[in-house]
Amino acid sequence: MKVYHVHTIWQPELNELPCRLWKNHQEYKQLSVRRSKGKKDRYSIIPEKLLEPLGDQIERVKRQHQKDLSRGEGRVKLPDALSNKFPSASTELRWQYLFPSARLGKDPRSGLRHRYHLSDTYIARKIKTAVHQSGVQKKVTSHTFRHSFATHLLKNGYDIRTVQDLLGHKDVSTTMTYTHALKMGGPVVKSPLDQ
Repeated sequence: MKVYHVHTIWQPELNELPCRLWKNHQEYKQLSVRRSKGKKDRYSIIPEKLLEPLGDQIERVKRQHQKDLSRGEGRVKLPDALSNKFPSASTELRWQYLFPSARLGKDPRSGLRHRYHLSDTYIARKIKTAVHQSGVQKKVTSHTFRHSFATHLLKNGYDIRTVQDLLGHKDVSTTMTYTHALKMGGPVVKSPLDQ
């Protein structure tokens, strides 16, 4: 797995992204994040540089899913209401995780074998390895990418409300915490006469 700077996606949200979200939003370069932090839905952006790698990831998931189906597996755990309403949906590609686990796991309630998403621990280890290989001497976690993304948006002149919406913050004061990293004045603030 490569570590991508997926910006506003919180690590547990990234792990649980189903493939169905990709095809619907590829044209708009945005991603729906369902039941996000605080159990709210929100949208985030997909950088153009990641369109091709994420499309390739969908193809890898598709091949793995076809292998799983050929072995009589290929199910994913769905929310109870969906699994009751659409019993065969758990075997459809669109419900499979975008970043699935390499191994199948057994659901203790149903006894069925499912392919879950990558674990938080696995992703944290990959980030730690990438940071070490890059020579960065600071502590970096998946949440660091989110902070970095917000800070860069603000530095590039995006308004605080746009950043708030992308991050899914309920209160703008939460988003305001990212402004501490900006050094106001000097080259950041330009006189209207210079524009």
